[in-house]
Amino acid sequence: MANRGNRTRTRASSGRTNTGSGSTARSGRPSGRPGGRPPTAPAIRPATAKDWIGGARLRTLPLAIAPVALGTGAAFLYNNDDGWHWVRALLCLAVAVGLQIGVNYANDYSDGIRGTDSHRVGPSRLTGSGAAKPRQVLAVALVFFAVAGLAGVAVSVISGFLWLIAVGAVCVVAAYFYTGGKHPYGYYALGEVFVFIFFGLVATAGTMFVQVGTVSAEAWGAAVAIGLLSCAVLMVNNIRDLKQDRVAGKRTLAVRVGDRAARTLFAVFALVPFGILGLYAPVFPLAIYVYFALLAGLPAVIITLTGKSASEFVLALKLTSLTALLFGVGLAAALAF
Repeated sequence: MANRGNRTRTRASSGRTNTGSGSTARSGRPSGRPGGRPPTAPAIRPATAKDWIGGARLRTLPLAIAPVALGTGAAFLYNNDDGWHWVRALLCLAVAVGLQIGVNYANDYSDGIRGTDSHRVGPSRLTGSGAAKPRQVLAVALVFFAVAGLAGVAVSVISGFLWLIAVGAVCVVAAYFYTGGKHPYGYYALGEVFVFIFFGLVATAGTMFVQVGTVSAEAWGAAVAIGLLSCAVLMVNNIRDLKQDRVAGKRTLAVRVGDRAARTLFAVFALVPFGILGLYAPVFPLAIYVYFALLAGLPAVIITLTGKSASEFVLALKLTSLTALLFGVGLAAALAF
């Protein structure tokens, strides 16, 4: 009887200990509180100003600057008697930059809440790392989308083409649903299509159109070239994350076609624009100097074709963005002068 009583008290004491430890008795994993983070988990450092600037992914801004420069250069070529339309050009730049930064923060938010960034090997993200609350990141994305929207409305009113407001709305919606919503098209190998259309064709042709009311053949050719370079930037980024995206269920074009084909596609996206440039060189003497952009472009291609580490692909991404900037600004100057 005495032994049975002792065993009873021992079980009762054990039960009280398990109950007091939260979820330990139920899951076998220590936890500071039911449903909370383990007490041994490292503390998460709140996002600093540097982290927020990093979240804007400033290295992608050449994809916003280059097409606006090209559209403006083509506009000056078409109507150089009237000079520059500086206000309209700057408003177009505000639209492009606002959309670029907005989509970067929106991607951070959407990929973070889905858990996609839990598998990433590149620079950490605000949402995925826990450094910032998802709502904060989404709010910042919406602010930049609003800046782009307001600039778009302003340039539409000034130019007199009010129907362009609808085009701008489509751009914002497309930017958000790239990785946002229940069925983001960026998860279905359509990211390059979005980039080519909106950061190539629409940005370049739209910039020229609001300044002179038409789009020339020179602008369309430049739009295709810069659209392909923008696709190259996205492709090398997705090659870096290919294995992790496959695990996370993010079916980018790189995941769909596989590693080797993705690297080949990158080379095509990065080099075909210089073939297009050959059509400009006989007519615009300064266009030949744009080939100096290959000093950044060729190393990017070599690194992407042979690279193995995440740091190599990050370097290739930076070089490709620089190539796009040099190509866009250089060809714009060749058209204008």
